[in-house]
Parts: sequence; C-alpha cells; structure tokens
Amino acid sequence: MSRRVVCISSATGAGAEEVIPLVADRLGLRIVDEAIIAQAAREAGVEHEVVADVELRRSFVAALFRELASSAGFVAAGGGYPVAAPDDLLTDDDLRTLIRSAIEEAADLGDVVIVSHAASIALSERDDILRVLVTGSPEARATRVAATRGVWDDAAEKQIADSDAGRADYFRRFYGVRQELPTHYDLVVNTDRLGAGDAADLIVRAAG
Repeated sequence: MSRRVVCISSATGAGAEEVIPLVADRLGLRIVDEAIIAQAAREAGVEHEVVADVELRRSFVAALFRELASSAGFVAAGGGYPVAAPDDLLTDDDLRTLIRSAIEEAADLGDVVIVSHAASIALSERDDILRVLVTGSPEARATRVAATRGVWDDAAEKQIADSDAGRADYFRRFYGVRQELPTHYDLVVNTDRLGAGDAADLIVRAAG
C-alpha cells in the first residue's frame, strides 16, 4: 500500500534540500517544514523565531526565556529577530508537546513530506509512515558545505561538527534518544555517491 506520509530527516551537508522537492513532486505530496515551527509558535503565542532558536540552540534556552519573561521584547542572539514575551514561561516539555502535536496534525492530514524536527521519532509508533534519513560521511558533507556555502574547508568541518552535536542534543533533550540509530528509520540514504535524483528514486520506490 502506498504511504502518503513520508518523514525525511537529514544531516547537514547531505544534500537533502535537493532530494526533498524531487520526492514531493514525484509522489504528488506537499512539503511541511518550517510550517511545523510556525504552527507551534502560533499555539504558544510567541514569534516563529523563538521556537526555531530554541530548537537549534538548546544551550541558549534558559537565558532566552528569562529575558522573554522579564521584558516586553528581546532580540535573539545571532538572529536579530525581535520577539514578543509569552504570557507563561515555556518549558522543554511545553515546546516538545507543541512541536509534536503540529507534526501529528500534519501526518493526520496526509499527503505530505514532513521535513526534520525529528518527525520520525515523534511518529515512531505509527505504521503508516515512511521514515527516511538522508545522510553521508562527515568528510563528504563538509566538502558539499564548503562548495555550496563558499566557506573554507576547516569552517565547513566545524559547521558539520556543530550541527551534528546540536542534532544529538535535540534528540536527547526532546525525545530521550541517547543516540540516533539507523533502526530509527525505515530507509537510510547515503548521498556520498548517490546524486539527488537517485536518492529521490529510492525514497519514492520505498513509499510506493
């Protein structure tokens, strides 16, 4: 039976941004990515960038919410986004619940490719979802980052290392997953040698 919900998680530099639109187009599905964060933010009564920064920068959460609780506005470090203070202090559990409920709602609607936000973990108990990880070796991913973002090799390697550390931290804090494993997914696609088209083909076949 064709699966009309595909969750695609990806490691930085794995080229998933090229693969995902191909998968969605070939399967006739819509893509839900930042919409998940936007919906969680609306439900929390805070700006989109607050939830996004909390997801990406877990070490910053305590200071961020202290500022939000004590002032009428705050500019997120490094982002430059003005944000409004929520009525109540949001905890990790609050944010996890908001993001997870948004993911579940998107899956319930169906005909969708849900991108990242650990959707495969959030929906792990469902058997009508195809869970995919697009990844590659740190070396290949760093090479791709250096080429696409125009940075030096050492800077690209640092970006990969920082991203992987943040990803591991997010999995641990939000879902209690100590280590991300291949068995968290139905399909793992290594883009070290596979191009975007071939990677998309594999995912489409698995979803068919």
